Amino acid sequence: MSTLRVARRSGITEHSAVRQTLIAVALGFVFLFLLLPLAAVFTEALRQGLPAAMAALREPDAWSAIRLTLITAAVAVPLNLVFGVSAAWAIAKYEFGGKALLTTLVDLPFSVSPVVAGLIYVLMFGAQGFIGPWLADHDIHIVFAVPGIILATVFVTFPFIARELIPLMQAQGTEEEQAATVLGATGWQTFWHVTLPNIKWGLVYGVILCNARAMGEFGAVSVVSGHIRGQTNTLPLHVEILYNEYQSVAAFAVASLLALLALVTLLVKAVVEWRFERDLQDSNSLLPPSPSRLSR
Repeated sequence: MSTLRVARRSGITEHSAVRQTLIAVALGFVFLFLLLPLAAVFTEALRQGLPAAMAALREPDAWSAIRLTLITAAVAVPLNLVFGVSAAWAIAKYEFGGKALLTTLVDLPFSVSPVVAGLIYVLMFGAQGFIGPWLADHDIHIVFAVPGIILATVFVTFPFIARELIPLMQAQGTEEEQAATVLGATGWQTFWHVTLPNIKWGLVYGVILCNARAMGEFGAVSVVSGHIRGQTNTLPLHVEILYNEYQSVAAFAVASLLALLALVTLLVKAVVEWRFERDLQDSNSLLPPSPSRLSR
């Protein structure tokens, strides 16, 4: 029986007018809230010409913001990668006390405001914080320095990889890992040759989302950075400073760089989804026909 017949029997088909209305509403939202703002950013960035926009990106403060943004992402994403894989493996493959609590804590940054997350680190590591005096005595700088920015970024981004992997690994079960263990594989061999190939596209997808959030994070980083020009300003903070100083062309030029990063992220995300669907179709095509197919 074809899919169309099944759909007709179950009553899930819509009238063409309903389908066209839904498509029009979706396209309207995409245009108003995505394409139009992006076009406005690039138009404003190029209002005085490409040389003016490039000059804004070549300023020392802009280069410092770009460098700090890349450093922050380069440290935060691998840390979240280790945590995400470990947490997902523990939650999906094992039963232990506190499993529900760990699952809840993974989702905590989704419900906590980034500004509150930044204030938490100020409360812990600031001059008047819990361990601030000890850090000051040992000349260790966390708040209003790069370590604080990295810690705040790790906090707001660590659910992304874990949340992509947990349902994927739960759906796959533990049969393949158990079979590998019975055949004498070590834990590392099991992970590298069995688990990782099964989760590779979900892992890549989570890393992409984590990296995008790390580069674009504003709230938590704004609290712990101190807004020191040339030292603790990431790209989003640099945009805010330029805009507050009425340097609109420079602000939108830097914002356009962030927008380009977002578009590249979406492109990579689309490629990963396409590869995942293609691999899934290829794997399904290799499966033997089911009894229901044979009966037809």
